[in-house]
Amino acid sequence: MGQKPITFLRQVISLCVNPDLLNNESFPADARERARRILQGCKGGSLGSYSDSVGVEVIRKDIAAYIERRDGFPSDPDNIFLSTGASDAIKNCLHLLVAGSGKTRTGIMIPIPQYPLYSAAASQLDAHQVNYYLNEDNNWALDIAELERSVKEARQHCTPRVLCVINPGNPTGQVLSKENVQEIIKFAAREHLFLMADEVYQDNIYAEGCAFHSFKKTMMELGPEYSTLELASFHSTSKGYMGECGFRGGYMEVINMDPQVKLQLKKLVSTKLCPPVSGQATMDCVVNPPQPGEPSYESFIKEKTAVLKSLAERAKLVAETFNSIEGVTCNTVQGAMYAFPRIALPQRAVEKAKSLGQAPDGFYALQLLEQAGICVVPGSGFGQREGTYHFRTTILPQPDKLKIFMDAFTAFHNKFMKEYAD
Repeated sequence: MGQKPITFLRQVISLCVNPDLLNNESFPADARERARRILQGCKGGSLGSYSDSVGVEVIRKDIAAYIERRDGFPSDPDNIFLSTGASDAIKNCLHLLVAGSGKTRTGIMIPIPQYPLYSAAASQLDAHQVNYYLNEDNNWALDIAELERSVKEARQHCTPRVLCVINPGNPTGQVLSKENVQEIIKFAAREHLFLMADEVYQDNIYAEGCAFHSFKKTMMELGPEYSTLELASFHSTSKGYMGECGFRGGYMEVINMDPQVKLQLKKLVSTKLCPPVSGQATMDCVVNPPQPGEPSYESFIKEKTAVLKSLAERAKLVAETFNSIEGVTCNTVQGAMYAFPRIALPQRAVEKAKSLGQAPDGFYALQLLEQAGICVVPGSGFGQREGTYHFRTTILPQPDKLKIFMDAFTAFHNKFMKEYAD
């Protein structure tokens, strides 16, 4: 996508991979200090050694310190589990929580539209997928009445035990308000649900008036009645301003988990030996970045700010352009990295798709790929309300390429709508 890596992150990782460079003064002193700190925590002083299954201790301490700074509440390194990207932690957590059979089988509440990792994990674990629909008319907000409908209906078939929330949203790009987060926490407590908060896009907030509110902080602020809720929250090196998805770095923090259950979680993660240690080191750079007064601080802040500013501009451009096209509507991209526009497909296009055995938005997406060379993911891949059609596209292309993409998309869409006009 043309995004340049953050220099400080790559410098620290380079030093960790090749410690012979630690005395090379062409690297900033703070990058060398971070690398030494990480390597001192690695067995044999090398990224090439296995770490503890839950992750390198010094990195877990740095993550706990980061969470404390972010939320203003204590974080225990023993509650931190490093992982192979956030995805692996999410799957491990779900694996831990699935039990029973028939009506006692675990139900996993998943937002629709959803990131397909959740439905795939539920299927793999033979859990019951419990859908709740985000409110497209209210910028994909999470409606508590919809959660209540969903959990009530699900109890006829299974035992809902888990509520998954993605904030900021993927594929929908919404950012939950603090009041919405509070309502969700209260709902989970009332219904005795384990809350899983996928917060990997927490750095990606663009819309005016929006802010990231972590579930942990909000829960603690609500006081003793809610601060004992079982919660797992997830973060990653793959998103944010970093975009270092290939390193497979991530973590989860679990709080209020019964010690005997947490012991089983540690056993579960130990079956995979350990997450990639290079990914753990990358995660450390994210939670322990250059501080004011350190040599790398100014260049780091400049690079980070430039990435996020450009993403905010692209988020605005994409939504505005889609909304200027007849037959396309798109909510504000408040956060994350995607737009999820709705397309008003003509009935003739719907019938043509069905005659080919394809989902209507899948047919549209294939035509878009074949005729314009543009690859999007149809909304049917994420789930959507019956009779509505969407697709997900990323806002990541650089501005010059994004304009080419939007021009090509507009030309295709107008041609498609004319060809299949009712």
